[in-house]
Amino acid sequence: MDIASNQPRAGRFAWVIENRQRSGSANMTRFTNIGLSEGSTGLASAACAPLRCSVFSDDLNEQAGGITDWQQEYDQISAGAFHGSIEECHIGALQVFREHTSKTLRQTCEVWQDAIWVGIPVVREGFRINGEAPESCDLLWRRGQDAFELMTPDNSNILSIAVHEQSLLQQAEAQGIAIQLPQIGGNPRIQVDPRQIEEMGVLINRVISASAGSIDRSIHEDLVMQTLLNVLHDAKINDRVTPSHAHRKAVVKRVREHVAKTGSLPVTLTELCEIACVSRRTLQYSFESILGINPKLYLRTNRLNQVRRRLSSSETESVSDAAAHYGFYHLSQFATDYKRLFGELPSQTLARRG
Repeated sequence: MDIASNQPRAGRFAWVIENRQRSGSANMTRFTNIGLSEGSTGLASAACAPLRCSVFSDDLNEQAGGITDWQQEYDQISAGAFHGSIEECHIGALQVFREHTSKTLRQTCEVWQDAIWVGIPVVREGFRINGEAPESCDLLWRRGQDAFELMTPDNSNILSIAVHEQSLLQQAEAQGIAIQLPQIGGNPRIQVDPRQIEEMGVLINRVISASAGSIDRSIHEDLVMQTLLNVLHDAKINDRVTPSHAHRKAVVKRVREHVAKTGSLPVTLTELCEIACVSRRTLQYSFESILGINPKLYLRTNRLNQVRRRLSSSETESVSDAAAHYGFYHLSQFATDYKRLFGELPSQTLARRG
């Protein structure tokens, strides 16, 4: 699998390919960017076809940083070794990519500034965006710097298009097409004709999977842009939720805010019930409805993922320091729980950083 990139987005970057061998089995090909003055044509402008870039990783934190210009953080929920890939293509003002993740994840995401993102979850069972489950006719959408949360199931695939907002509006005006755009904090799901979802998915896959030199950049930029315009013209916001959705979302929000404030301290379910002013059953239903996991699993994986990020950064020099920072003092049990979740010992994570 390989990915493509194209000429600079809005004159900001030129893209070149850098090959980097990571420790372990992860073998990653990434874009790097170099600053260009406004109006520069860039290194890739002479080519007719997009450049291509693929990211393959067995490290969760590397995967989270693998999509160009996005801000993301991933927490692993299901147990076992993680494997993922990102196939990315830049075509003019468009960023087209396909991401695969092998394990259930909680993802906090933010698309690049001045962008509109539209996404297609290939597997919808167990998938949520901001606590809402996409229906069969739903596409996902967000705008630049409007943070959102995804819960993605095992073996998840997401097809995505991000476009520079001004370029999209200029195309819409030139063609006389009225389009809807997502509002900051608005509903993340839009309903469209299933045939449009199929058409968009086929187009994304063909652009990403095309062999080098087999597609024309300008033609495919027009095709993707026209598909987006058609979708955003016909879209209807899907705001259907269960009657209890707002209450359950508020319960989860209160619990998560409390967990964030306590930092490294372990939190009990009894304490969370008191904080949220609900019964244990309501707490359970709320988490399963909004996040797709029970509160006990959320508490355990939340702290273990924080330790993993600390081990992968330069914040700590030892496993014991990282574990103690988040309230794990029984090191043998901590190591067992850590390996069960991530498929490796904490010492192996620390060694990979080196």
